[in-house]
Amino acid sequence: MSGTLRRLHAAGAVLAIAAMALTACGSDFTGVKLTMVTGNASGVYHKLGGVLADAWSAQLGIAHPQVVSTAGSVDNLERLRTGQADVGFSAADAASDATLANRPRKLRALARMHDDYLQVVVRADLPARELAGLKGLRVSIGEPGSGVEFIAKRLLGSAKISSDGDLVTRQLGLGDSLTAMRDGTLDAFFWSGGVPTPGVTNLAESIPLRMLDLSDVLPVLRKQYPVYGSATLPASAYGLPGGPITTLVVRNFLLATDAMSDDVAEALVRGIFLAQPELQKANSAARSIEIRSAIETTPVDLHPGAARYYRSVKV
Repeated sequence: MSGTLRRLHAAGAVLAIAAMALTACGSDFTGVKLTMVTGNASGVYHKLGGVLADAWSAQLGIAHPQVVSTAGSVDNLERLRTGQADVGFSAADAASDATLANRPRKLRALARMHDDYLQVVVRADLPARELAGLKGLRVSIGEPGSGVEFIAKRLLGSAKISSDGDLVTRQLGLGDSLTAMRDGTLDAFFWSGGVPTPGVTNLAESIPLRMLDLSDVLPVLRKQYPVYGSATLPASAYGLPGGPITTLVVRNFLLATDAMSDDVAEALVRGIFLAQPELQKANSAARSIEIRSAIETTPVDLHPGAARYYRSVKV
């Protein structure tokens, strides 16, 4: 076969796969069943997961993926690595933690998704303006097994604040934290999510709130854990009084494992970008999902099928 014919043959194969996804013929995917683990039912992971499940079912002609609400990143990683799930979301910090890696299946990334901002929310009638001001207060550090708990413990540890001795610690998910703040039984809570998070927006409309500035504690944390970034969160994000704050940023990945076939992984990644309009309607955080940045999944290796897709679109 000549070089020209080989190139035409390869191009035809790529076009054939693309056409199959676009027209939802999906004959090669008959029998594929997926379980996707997301996070809190009111969080960004779960909203985006529902949209992706609808899109993949329509594009590939597969049974509608089961979308499971979970505690978050750490819970999702355990389910992926033990074969209880096929696809799931995780923050980069939890996915890179070597202590969680001793499981039957190996993580493989499909895409970098949106970035999350750590939000330490405090009642505005309290004097706390920095992390140290939480001492003695009733503080939720996130649901057990969540990415919020993971990052909160790291941050508190780097600031030498004990979650056992310095705080009156509670471990609540976002929904329960919002309820407890309204009821006056909680003074502050940690949340890591897109901005704005609707639940936090609604809470800010009902009681006065403040976001803590973390600029005094981030240098130590980032030196110990380079996976984190920092960013300025404008006061306008939630309409809160005061100026902008500096906070922590963590990337989010959509993950599979080495048990997934290359063809399925490639089709799922293609489906993410075909579904971008619907993802953006579901949550504004999806506006940052972009093909060129999607390959930035270090320290988790891209799935070979995902890498094949990105090569096909010349990334």
